[in-house]
Amino acid sequence: MSTNTESSTLQRIKKFWGFESSSVSHAEKLASTLGGVLSIFLIAFVTNKITGATGATLIVPSMGASAVLLFAVPHGKLSQPWALFGGHFISALVGVACYQFVSDYYLAAGMAVGLAIGAMHVCRCIHPPGGATALAAVIGGPAIHAIGYDYVLIPILLNALIIFTVAFVFNNLFPWRRYPVSMMRFSERPQAKPVNLDRLIDRNHIQQALEDMDLVVDMTSDDIQRLFALTLEHADRQRLQSAQIRVGAYYTNGKHGAEWSVRQVIDEAASDDPDKDMVIYQVVEGRGLHSSDSCTRREFAEWATREMAPSNGAA
Repeated sequence: MSTNTESSTLQRIKKFWGFESSSVSHAEKLASTLGGVLSIFLIAFVTNKITGATGATLIVPSMGASAVLLFAVPHGKLSQPWALFGGHFISALVGVACYQFVSDYYLAAGMAVGLAIGAMHVCRCIHPPGGATALAAVIGGPAIHAIGYDYVLIPILLNALIIFTVAFVFNNLFPWRRYPVSMMRFSERPQAKPVNLDRLIDRNHIQQALEDMDLVVDMTSDDIQRLFALTLEHADRQRLQSAQIRVGAYYTNGKHGAEWSVRQVIDEAASDDPDKDMVIYQVVEGRGLHSSDSCTRREFAEWATREMAPSNGAA
């Protein structure tokens, strides 16, 4: 078998299984792992201290799935607060109702999950762990059945409140992670836009395309728009030039994890001599936060990979 044939076969196998090379830094993987450990420990510990509950009424297994989303994909659409709280709350209600009003055990289990999915769709709060929350209300055993609709408040909403609090505090300890995603202070801005790029990646067009494909994706329209623009930028191999560095603008080094940094150019000492054409910058996010320094405009352009756009209130 030729090398090309082997490569093609391997690519088909990877595509079938949905396997892609990881683009996530080791720091991000470690942060996700620690977040999962901390969140589940605190859910069990705090719930027990508040309620004295044990066993099935202490913590629902679906919180393990929520931990994966909130700490491994904290910027995903399915991880955001409305998805977390709305998804678990609605699913818990549906699950308890199905157990109480559907006499057939197997049908009640199926209806709980199916109706929870439908309700989350309608309320725009799809959170995959919600399916497990609804199912647990039916198959959770006597301890769950005995508390009836109180299941919605304790353990479900109490568990959700604890994991949300942990995710809010923990994710915001790392400059490259924010939760909720609306707290991100800066987002990627393409360095240069090709002709008609605004038309090509208008958010309304993206939303229409998703509706045409009838897909639910774990990205917002804004995320897809930036992804599209940055993909075109990388495809064109565009690089920042010294002349593009301007006072007041924000730039990132494009690093992952703890190395990530955002600088704002706050002043300049312009000169026709590249060795004397200086800029003064302040670190506004990430490594070296709040520090200031200066360098030549050429050195700054070599450090920066792309311009950033401050979110509302970030500047």
